[in-house]
Amino acid sequence: MLSLKRAAAAMRDADVGYALAGGFAAYAHGAAVSTHDVDFVVRPEDVGAALGALGDVGMSHLESPENWLEKACDGEHVIDLIHTPSGRPVDAALLGRTREMPVGAVFMPVLHATDLAIMRLLAFTETACDFSGFLHVCRALREQVDWTRVAEETAESPYAYAFLTLLARLNVIEGGVL
Repeated sequence: MLSLKRAAAAMRDADVGYALAGGFAAYAHGAAVSTHDVDFVVRPEDVGAALGALGDVGMSHLESPENWLEKACDGEHVIDLIHTPSGRPVDAALLGRTREMPVGAVFMPVLHATDLAIMRLLAFTETACDFSGFLHVCRALREQVDWTRVAEETAESPYAYAFLTLLARLNVIEGGVL
């Protein structure tokens, strides 16, 4: 959690537009605490400034083979700077839907629960389709998510459709969403 707070403060102080994403954002909305790396979203044009801000507080840049994120390291903790999740560049509209929330006693912009769901569902593929890790998050956040919007924005993904069908069959969401 300390690395999360340090990274958020560094980007805030450098005037980099960012938002907390991933498991820690889900935690901020009420899901179980994340034990994975720290995920932030930044616009593609702000990646260099974000890495610079993290470097200024002693974090190092890690080379990443993926072309949709950059990584920084704070000791043993990895910070992911996601700029193009599932081929959709982070933009001002996404960052504009964030909400300032306390995370570990530090206020920071956190992705809306609906955007978290969309990002995660679009990340499911035939080689990365383990629904178990996200099922508990959807149960915890279900009242905060606009499931109709999630279904509309993920309609092209058969994996998202399968996950939404599972949620409907488990009575986590209304069946009419699909």
